[in-house]
Amino acid sequence: MIKPRTPAGVLELLPREQVVFQRMLDGIRSTFESFGFLPVETPVFELSEVLLTKTGGETERQVYFVQSTGALGKLSESGQDAGLPEMALRFDLTVPLARYVAEHEHELVFPFRRYQMQRVYRGERAQRGRFREFYQCDIDVIGKDALSPRYDAEIPAVIHAVFEKLAIGEFTIQFNHRKLLRGFFEGLGIEGERQDLVLRELDKLDKRGEEAVHATLTGGDFGLSAETADRLLAFSRIRSTGHADALAKLESLGAGTAQFEEGRQALRDTLEQLKAMGIPESRYAINLSIARGLDYYTGIVYETTLNAHPQIGSICSGGRYEDLASHYTKSKLPGVGISIGLSRLFWQLREAGLLPTPENGVDVLVALLDDDGFADALALSQRLRVAGWKVETQMESRKIAKQFQYADKAGIRVVVLRGDSERANDQVTLKDLRSGEQQTVAMAQLEPALQAILGEKA
Repeated sequence: MIKPRTPAGVLELLPREQVVFQRMLDGIRSTFESFGFLPVETPVFELSEVLLTKTGGETERQVYFVQSTGALGKLSESGQDAGLPEMALRFDLTVPLARYVAEHEHELVFPFRRYQMQRVYRGERAQRGRFREFYQCDIDVIGKDALSPRYDAEIPAVIHAVFEKLAIGEFTIQFNHRKLLRGFFEGLGIEGERQDLVLRELDKLDKRGEEAVHATLTGGDFGLSAETADRLLAFSRIRSTGHADALAKLESLGAGTAQFEEGRQALRDTLEQLKAMGIPESRYAINLSIARGLDYYTGIVYETTLNAHPQIGSICSGGRYEDLASHYTKSKLPGVGISIGLSRLFWQLREAGLLPTPENGVDVLVALLDDDGFADALALSQRLRVAGWKVETQMESRKIAKQFQYADKAGIRVVVLRGDSERANDQVTLKDLRSGEQQTVAMAQLEPALQAILGEKA
């Protein structure tokens, strides 16, 4: 007999936890839609030549390739395996988005506002909180030829609305600007490809610490002077503690190159737009250590952290890019977006005890005391469903204590029952398993009585 077990690196939940996860998904989805984003789904697999166009060897080593059984053992004319399989599972939602926009460019309305909430797959080494299969929840605004920087400030407003709705604790949306960073590098004499190397190294500050990053920057591969490395780290320590402080910190940076000034002005504009949108200033800050190591970011970059749990790291990140689909179309398609890795976030919140108590998705169990009351129980259940509650009907009569025990274990709060006495008097009995209180009311008062116990319907 085969032992039942899940593969390493997947998040499989019990039903009551799945309800919490699903409610998080629903909250994110409804918030995205409230800002005018439209849903998109792409296939779980893409053509390998499309998926791997923009990647290097590291990503290729993490990709799950897809091959039908009919293609197994297929040989080329030379007798060797015929290269990579034709298809591979998506490892993020950005490359599929690039392909999607390029393919449907002439059918879409720009700026194209899309959200996508699907599973992605990475062949990473499975470890606690790191998954091989996980949900990503992305939004992007894609422009044709150009995209106003005003969208850069709308994205933090969406992030704010999402995490306010999820109610998982105090959070701060932190941002920086690639042009500010690269302009600063220029002022230090760091040019060309060395800028990319320095960007990636600064992006590791939280994981490696200042001492290790300083040693790398002054080492053989980088060869920066100790003074230059010190200035880089001092720049990276700059954080703001409020709206006015953010503007003052930017002003205190002194004069810089043209690119530096462009990045600084872009951050000023973003700060003022967030203020105009009514986003509380405690919710956003500049953090000049944020680099986002991915090469395609060209402008503003974001990371969001939980104030009381910095060890969790970024719970939402993203930024601006100038040319999303250059490998698939000659059109210039700039954009800005963010991604929430929901599976990892859910796991971390659960480990930190920050999730709401898992509850059953069912509001009411309609009990069955005897088979004579079965038709009545069915009608009663349907009446409550029409009224908007989630209702399970007990299909077989058994001792009421057993039915209460079942409902309690399943996380159903209210048991509704009608025995001979209640049916004869046009009444119904409600048992609140959370408080232990039981009441009998007239059938006409059933819905108000339930409303008083359960509150607003979902």
